[in-house]
Amino acid sequence: MSILIDKNTRVMTQGITGKTGQFHTQMSRAYANGKACYVAGVNPKKAGEDFEGIPIYGTVADAKKATGANVSVIYVPPPFAAAAIEEAVDADLDLVICITEGIPVRDMVRTKHRMRGRRTLLVGPNCPGVITPDELKIGIMPGHIHKRGPVGVVSRSGTLTYEAVGQLTELGLGQSSCVGIGGDPVNGLKHIDVLRMFNDDPKTEAVIMVGEIGGSDEENAARWVKDHMKKPVVGFIAGVTAPPGKRMGHAGAIISGGKGTAQEKLAVMEECGIKTTRNPAEMGRTLKSVLR
Repeated sequence: MSILIDKNTRVMTQGITGKTGQFHTQMSRAYANGKACYVAGVNPKKAGEDFEGIPIYGTVADAKKATGANVSVIYVPPPFAAAAIEEAVDADLDLVICITEGIPVRDMVRTKHRMRGRRTLLVGPNCPGVITPDELKIGIMPGHIHKRGPVGVVSRSGTLTYEAVGQLTELGLGQSSCVGIGGDPVNGLKHIDVLRMFNDDPKTEAVIMVGEIGGSDEENAARWVKDHMKKPVVGFIAGVTAPPGKRMGHAGAIISGGKGTAQEKLAVMEECGIKTTRNPAEMGRTLKSVLR
């Protein structure tokens, strides 16, 4: 099985006519079942046109009604991306995956407030996306490094998502699903949400959780793992050698008042029974060591 997406998912691309939207729609469509899964694009100025046979609609609601699409991926430029998320939520999609980087924090605060009480799930923004190996990829991750198998991956870092996956595949360990949740300070699904899904997925046997300095999401997830997780979890924190007060690329990776350091997060994870590594090159081998 998988979480969030599979071969039955039907995807629309918001921002399909932009350079980034075109490129990654092409790449994702070429992966596994992508040709059948990518069914629509959205651009209010180009309704009625198509992109390589994919029909373009003026609104998310129109695309959903015409094609049955239940998931949207967003490549809309930063000033307009939060509004694109809200449009997808208003259309009552199952899932929105926002790849866009650089959305103003104020915009995302407003959007998150407007999402309260709605059923649509959000992954991102500023994330690589979601992939279920050999079934469907939605996002910018390199599909060829993935392999179907029993390990779930959830990460705030796009680059370290690929690193973890590459190591697992080299060791012959495939992945059930991989979710890049993004590193912005205001985003959708957190580690704890994805861990819940992996815990309920009968085909996921273990999980790699990659965090970053800043915030307390990893500590909250670790405490949930201690009380509820039935499967082994391996943890790594990006920025393990970063000095206090330094940013590590992502807008959410900021240490404040001595809180949110890598060492602090790793200590809590270890107290909660998560096996950690301080070497990113050891994520795959550490995971292999905890498999039954």
